[in-house]
Amino acid sequence: MSRMVGTVSRGLRAPIIREGDNLIEIVTNTVLEASADDGFKVRNRDVVAMTEAIVARAQGNYATVDQIAKDVKAKLGGETVGVIFPILSRNRFAICLRGIAKGAKKIVLMLSYPSDEVGNHLISLDMLDEKGIDPYKDVLDLKTYRELFGYEKHRFTGVDYVEYYEQLIRESGADVEIIFANDPRAILAYTKNVLNCDIHTRFRTKRLLKNAGAEIVCGLDEILNSSVDGSGYNEQYGLLGSNKATEDKVKLFPRDCQKLVEAIQKSLLEKTGKIVEVMVYGDGAFKDPVGKIWELADPIVSPAYTNGLEGTPNEIKIKYVADNEFADLSGDALKEAIKSKIKEKDDNLVGQMASEGTTPRRLTDLIGSLCDLTSGSGDKGTPIVYIQGYFDNYTTE
Repeated sequence: MSRMVGTVSRGLRAPIIREGDNLIEIVTNTVLEASADDGFKVRNRDVVAMTEAIVARAQGNYATVDQIAKDVKAKLGGETVGVIFPILSRNRFAICLRGIAKGAKKIVLMLSYPSDEVGNHLISLDMLDEKGIDPYKDVLDLKTYRELFGYEKHRFTGVDYVEYYEQLIRESGADVEIIFANDPRAILAYTKNVLNCDIHTRFRTKRLLKNAGAEIVCGLDEILNSSVDGSGYNEQYGLLGSNKATEDKVKLFPRDCQKLVEAIQKSLLEKTGKIVEVMVYGDGAFKDPVGKIWELADPIVSPAYTNGLEGTPNEIKIKYVADNEFADLSGDALKEAIKSKIKEKDDNLVGQMASEGTTPRRLTDLIGSLCDLTSGSGDKGTPIVYIQGYFDNYTTE
């Protein structure tokens, strides 16, 4: 009988990770113990993934508010700083904002509207329509914003992020002015020194600002891109991908992950004789249809992965070929025809009707999203995910 189970994703419980822990040993042992406990066998092309959080924790990749402040002051001058396009998040940005405010005398905070980059809404599009506001052109000051829209709270957190960020800045010792705009160049009417905090649009934002006459343009990816007074750092992403650790400390996105995933792959090969693919994952790349939040607040889904995870899927759409090429078949005849079609498929199906609807996203983005949904972000205690059958298809026995 043909194998009835395809892809399986398992969340594996692991010890609470602390700075200095040996993740090579921990991940290897966790997989082996889970295999024995749950009765699954390690196979070639299985995937083991670990959340970026445990990698950064093991590395001790942390920074304090004061270390952030020192870097901001050194790179942006310590006077009036335009802070533009931050995401609305107590976990992701609030502690960073405290450090930024401590490194300046005044913050001109420019928020995108009606939502931030990842879909956290300040207001709805319907409210903009009702008030006759064009988010592509109109620049609003705080007084006008309040008169038009009042004190809206985030539907999930119950926080008025405008009020919350204003209070954080003042408590950190800086004066604050808040405006609302979607053209990054709008900040230049207030200051020529700009810290852009957007994630996936940061390169365009920097280009527009520099071309428009900004004197200093620094991205959040350039704050703590090297160590400050012994702090953690990330050469490529700086503060992007950071999370709140304590009230005065952030955990940064992990660094130097490639050696780790390759070492874990080698360790599992030595222990099992199987080549298991290994990756580090952060936020998944998916969107919540209710809250409209796009989950990807990290700069990338996977900062490191082994070679077998390079590329995109190359799949035919079974329902398409069943309804078109084999519309006159059913039962075993249909099953065998589709199996033959899969076995004979081209190495590159891009542009062919048989692959229509199989969006060619990168494997690491797809698998990382699966891992993020499997592990969750709360109290499941499964920061390691083990996936089997991901590279199977309908012909796999």
